[in-house]
Amino acid sequence: MKRGLSQTCYVFFSVISNPTRLAILENLLRGPMNVSQLTELLKQRQSMISHNLRPLLRCGFIKVERRGKERFYSLNGETVEHLFRVVENHSQKYCPTMGVCPSKEEKRR
Repeated sequence: MKRGLSQTCYVFFSVISNPTRLAILENLLRGPMNVSQLTELLKQRQSMISHNLRPLLRCGFIKVERRGKERFYSLNGETVEHLFRVVENHSQKYCPTMGVCPSKEEKRR
């Protein structure tokens, strides 16, 4: 890793550490969606979804395309799909309980 990336990494991981934003990204793996579709899938208010789309757009995790009066959001496939694969590979190898990483003592066994 290049030196001086700590601030960039901090912002990068801060943006995606929000559960709603992660859920948005995960759902967009299926394909482009508008706010109404995301609202229905995530069972959250439209204002909450819109609020969480902004930082994802600002940081380039997602893209937006206008179709008539609607805006459809899609993943930045160049980075986000790879990021999900890295997380999946890491969790399969080091977190077999899917979300609960073993303690140092459990690793030694």
